[in-house]
Amino acid sequence: MDAKLRLEELKKLLEYHIDRYYNQDSPEITDYEYDMMMQELKAIEKEHPEWITPDSPTQKVGGTAKRTVGVLVPHNVPMLSLQDVFSKEEVYDFVEEMKQKLHNPEFVVEYKIDGLSMGLRYEDGNLMLAVTRGDGVTAGEDVTQNAKVIKDGKQKLKTPVPYIEVRGEVYMKTEDFDRVNQQQELLGKKKFANPRNCAAGTLRQLDPKVTKERGLSMFVFNIQEVRGAQFNSHTEGYAFLRENKIPIIEDYAVCTTADEVWEAICRIGDNRGNLGYDIDGAVVKINDFAQREQLGATSKVPRWAIAYKYPPEEKESRIIDIELSVGRTGRITPTAVFEPIRLCGTSVSRATLHNQDFIDDLDVGIGDTVVVYKSGEIIPKVKAVVKEKRPEGTLRFHIPEYCPVCGAKTVREKDTADIRCTSLDCPAQKERHIINFVGRDAMDIKGFGSVYVVDLVRLGYIRDIADIFVLKEHREELIAQGIIGKEKNTDKLLEMIENAKGNEAYQLLTGFGIPNIGKAAAKSLLKHFKSIRAIAEASVEELQEVTDIGGVSAAYIHAFFASASNQEMLARLEAYGVNMELKEAEGGTSLAGKIIVVTGTLPTLGRKEATELIEKNGGKASGSVSKKTDYVLAGESAGSKLTKAQELGIPVITEEEFLTMISN
Repeated sequence: MDAKLRLEELKKLLEYHIDRYYNQDSPEITDYEYDMMMQELKAIEKEHPEWITPDSPTQKVGGTAKRTVGVLVPHNVPMLSLQDVFSKEEVYDFVEEMKQKLHNPEFVVEYKIDGLSMGLRYEDGNLMLAVTRGDGVTAGEDVTQNAKVIKDGKQKLKTPVPYIEVRGEVYMKTEDFDRVNQQQELLGKKKFANPRNCAAGTLRQLDPKVTKERGLSMFVFNIQEVRGAQFNSHTEGYAFLRENKIPIIEDYAVCTTADEVWEAICRIGDNRGNLGYDIDGAVVKINDFAQREQLGATSKVPRWAIAYKYPPEEKESRIIDIELSVGRTGRITPTAVFEPIRLCGTSVSRATLHNQDFIDDLDVGIGDTVVVYKSGEIIPKVKAVVKEKRPEGTLRFHIPEYCPVCGAKTVREKDTADIRCTSLDCPAQKERHIINFVGRDAMDIKGFGSVYVVDLVRLGYIRDIADIFVLKEHREELIAQGIIGKEKNTDKLLEMIENAKGNEAYQLLTGFGIPNIGKAAAKSLLKHFKSIRAIAEASVEELQEVTDIGGVSAAYIHAFFASASNQEMLARLEAYGVNMELKEAEGGTSLAGKIIVVTGTLPTLGRKEATELIEKNGGKASGSVSKKTDYVLAGESAGSKLTKAQELGIPVITEEEFLTMISN
């Protein structure tokens, strides 16, 4: 590819992923993949400096301040990023450069915590303000009330000074992260992807009680500004912070040579699997504050520090078993169970093997030693088999011809890698089907966790989804057996089930688990037919008249409602009073037939609110930009969707213009 074209492509990709990481707390790629793209862009710009523009990701600090969360606060001192390096040679080059520019420089090497930056401002020893990094240069969000409930935070200094601002990293310990995700699962809510995302979302909570309950932690790693006192070095500042019981990054090393710096980096790398929290590198910084002042900073990074990024962590382990699970559609998924290892700060002992083709490609069997890594530093995956460590007699694993749960025959679907159980009465399929039905992407019955579903199915209280709505008839038994808990918990869940009868009909249709019919397709079907009963009675040809419903999807829908057992279930749902009619939403037709994509952070509307307004006014909210898109509703940090809209010549509108369109 032409270098200029690649440069523009990289800029667009990086802008998109910067927005996902900093503003939406929902990254789609690993830190390593992001770093490699940034390095490639820097290399092109170094070769062609005339192509560098002020809006390039290499010239800006990542992130924007979210106006929808907290009041914006101007930065007194910029909260800049760090220059990333990835090799021993780059570390030695940095040390050598510092030695040439400074007189006998000292270097401090310390952990780079994987969290969210926050500045704390103290006046006369009292915490007055806490602010996130935001865009790093102009402003961040006021999160003072949440900062006050962080367990490591200090609201009052033991040795007060007229003014001091410190910068720290808010993070979540592994044990707290696991506890929060367990609670999320019990409540039937979506689990957090990783501790960093959870910490970022928690710090931005509007309710400090939620922040306190989740249990954030914090390290302070820099003194930004001080008045009424003087510190000559980073370590001197650390001594003051330690004296005031402010948590700092311990186990730092003070070095004078490149060899010492590299040894300290290696020690941190060797120890990162033993820490109770995640780190994403090691920071090397000049110790002397006067020397830092002498070196200064660019618009993006200080010249007196670098961040060494470790390569993705991989470890070997031995497979002790391969378990088989059956999904709601009967699909059998093999999972490798191996001797526990620590990766990226957490203990892992399981990883999916996907299907028989994947197993065949790896040539993996029980007893094999495998290389395991974390995809996106989140999901454990098996990378390869260490053949030289294979025990004699080890055989490649084969998914059996019979279901591991019910014993029914299994079949491999044509033109796919999927092997499925053929029995419609398989208990495992029922459990997964019910879990999907009560989950947030379907009926969203709060508090109906998977543990309750499994117990209720296995004890015979639930045979199909209609049985959920008569669980109240078994209230006394459920309380006596403690299946859901004591009286209070049981009544709360039964109330949630009763309330769910009034849900939108598209939620019920989505919960049926018909292949290819997700939330968007269910909404389209209800808009066209107005009721689930009408959908059930429609022919394949009539179903295909609905936008986005093709021949395959229409056949799946028709087959589902043609089933005698499903017809009986539908009749029972109607008898129990579960809503099956399209609720005519209040609104107009100002957006009738219009396809609108929402991207970026809007000034006052959340993405969900904007989507609801589009649909209430006759439009369709889409997740991707195409030639069929009529408008792109864009806010701050719109990223690649905005770029694609501009390339295709699609009109881009602001929130104000959008609201005007609706009101007109």
